[in-house]
Amino acid sequence: MTTRLRARLAVAAGLLVVLAVAAYAAGGGFRPAAPDSGGPVGSVRLGPDPGQDVRTYLAGLPATLPPAGAPAPALVQLTRPVGVRDAAALAGSVDPAAPAGSADRSGSAGSADVATAVFRVPLTRVQTALRFQPVTGTGDLVAALDVARAGAAHAADADAARADQAVAALAPDAPADARTALARRAAVARAEQRALDDPGCTCVLALVVTADRAGLEALSRDDGVRAVQAAPPGTRPRDLALSPLLPEQTRTVTPPADDGPVPAG
Repeated sequence: MTTRLRARLAVAAGLLVVLAVAAYAAGGGFRPAAPDSGGPVGSVRLGPDPGQDVRTYLAGLPATLPPAGAPAPALVQLTRPVGVRDAAALAGSVDPAAPAGSADRSGSAGSADVATAVFRVPLTRVQTALRFQPVTGTGDLVAALDVARAGAAHAADADAARADQAVAALAPDAPADARTALARRAAVARAEQRALDDPGCTCVLALVVTADRAGLEALSRDDGVRAVQAAPPGTRPRDLALSPLLPEQTRTVTPPADDGPVPAG
């Protein structure tokens, strides 16, 4: 293999990293909430399609709610990112002012089982990744969401390491724009990791919950909820593909701006 060919392959690999992260951050790419082995995954999409009109998407959501008494998984999309305690309160589990450890997943009529949390660090005019984390345990939902937050921080750290490795693998004569793009992705991931490491990070953008029609209607009426889209009852977690609305997407579902400065550590 010639030096020139190796350089081209390194540039191509690096650009694949950039494109994958960019699509992921923009919400155009989506992934199963809880993939497992065997068969296709992500056959039921929750969230708008790329390029879709936001008002049209929102108008169609009431028709997705299940019949009365039939629990169904749903993507609860928030108006703006919140912290883990507020996210738990939104699910009907805990008073935001209550001390840690007091959560009860079945503590109110509008409570819902939370299966997945979607984290996104809000940075002005900087695309950041959607990070899907399972929410496990049957006790303190605040604690479970905090474990998920730590998992998202770990994922951001791994993304930064991969981007750094891609930069290091570039040949000396690699295009400057490829090096710049990879270095920016690494810097963004490091900024995400620092934010997600903070237990008070307001980074929960959406939740996947299971609730009946009454519970989902109650969630949809909450001022902090922008949209609730339900899958058909009986949909398995592995069947879900998630693409929540971003706060910046007010008219059409297009990638947010990515021309702002990345916060330094």
